[in-house]
Amino acid sequence: MSQQPHAQPGDRDDRSLVICKPDAVERGLVGEVIGRLERKGLRLVRAELRHLDKQTAAAHYAEHVGKPFYDSLIAHITRSPVLLVVVEGPPGTWQVVRQMMGATNPAQAAPGTIRGDLGLSMTENLVHGSDSAESARREVALFFPDLA
Repeated sequence: MSQQPHAQPGDRDDRSLVICKPDAVERGLVGEVIGRLERKGLRLVRAELRHLDKQTAAAHYAEHVGKPFYDSLIAHITRSPVLLVVVEGPPGTWQVVRQMMGATNPAQAAPGTIRGDLGLSMTENLVHGSDSAESARREVALFFPDLA
């Protein structure tokens, strides 16, 4: 019986992108978000405070072009600096991050999740996390090409 090789740190499927959105930065909640990720056991690979331009935001949210909320999404993510973070952990780290974030709508997010405890609205929901291993690879490459 053959065994699957165990994922090693730095494998593509054990990383995810997390964005502390402008509302998290403005409200001084970046430390809380990062602390929760670290207490869970995820390791920070890279973090950078950056003001996203519209072109980068459009590339990041390309799958939402044409949806009714697209313009407000771009306006929100580009209004002030965000903290871009690459975290690393076990295979499927993106799933761990998504579980910790909670539902997109903070009113529906479970207590104990980032959005459930700290989020205010669908737009002001504090964080973005990759929604699949493929998205994690694409998003990390978009913001940190040297890590791809």
